[in-house]
Amino acid sequence: QVQLVESGGGLVQAGGSLRLSCVASGRTFSAYKMGWFRQAPGKEREFVSAINLSGSSTAYADSVKGRFTISRDNAKNTVYLQMTSLKPEDTAVYYCAADREFRLPLTARESRYDFWGQGTQVTVSS
Repeated sequence: QVQLVESGGGLVQAGGSLRLSCVASGRTFSAYKMGWFRQAPGKEREFVSAINLSGSSTAYADSVKGRFTISRDNAKNTVYLQMTSLKPEDTAVYYCAADREFRLPLTARESRYDFWGQGTQVTVSS
């Protein structure tokens, strides 16, 4: 069992930056692939980014590629999402998630993630 707690959300102007953090409980954080998803009002939750166990491999949604960077610090049981050049359409609740199938490739499929945080709100004003 892994418990995930996100933080770092807030209100920012378009063009600004935020860094989200997600801290995991337990001693096996390094055994999980991690992902970030987001859900805007009235829309379905969508994939944002994912990272493998060591941090050597990452994946991004086309909508955030070149603007967002995912990273992890296994010593701190933490995964980060650095967001730059933010746009109003990035406004959403952002969730981190853990995928325990470390043998499989990174995935954008929500159903493949086993544990979820409660989310943190990001609001980008125009």
